Amino acid sequence: MTITPVTLTVSVVRLEPLMMEHHAGLCEVGLDPELWRWSTAPVRTPEDLRKYMEIAVLWREQGTAIPFATVEESSNRIVGSTRFANIDFPNKRGEIGWTWIARPWQRTAVNTEAKYLMLQHAFETLGFIRVEFKADSLNERSRTAILRIGAKEEGIFRNHMVCEDGRIRHSAYYSIIDSEWPSVKATLREKLGMQ
Repeated sequence: MTITPVTLTVSVVRLEPLMMEHHAGLCEVGLDPELWRWSTAPVRTPEDLRKYMEIAVLWREQGTAIPFATVEESSNRIVGSTRFANIDFPNKRGEIGWTWIARPWQRTAVNTEAKYLMLQHAFETLGFIRVEFKADSLNERSRTAILRIGAKEEGIFRNHMVCEDGRIRHSAYYSIIDSEWPSVKATLREKLGMQ
């Protein structure tokens, strides 16, 4: 299977293929240091963000990622980014991550709807049997959010990554598998007020 850029939308959010043309809009909302607190390579400048985007686009070209710009549908404003990555088509799995949402849109329906769209695409279009998530073991907010969407915690990968500042990061791993998707889907639709 090959990677085909796709736009995903329901009502609150639109996930559109990440392009370098999104750079200015992402810079408007994405240079907040708090957004990158738990990243192994924080984004501090427009050039850092450009490099972050270039890696995402390169991974898409290599067939291992599907990066998105996260757009608030009502205002047509870019509010963040997310992606599928570590895609392994032979084993029918991939990871959802590299997600950040500007603070004014956090704790709104934006992230829940984006995850719903991505999970639906993963299980119902791409034919995945497993979707993975990971978070810094110290990032309680992300870990809680991953559990809230219905993922199951699988464990901690100790000494998993080295952060830019030299800190050794342990990563908490989560997953949703295909047999769980109908229940997760129903719960997410209920949270989002979908019929």
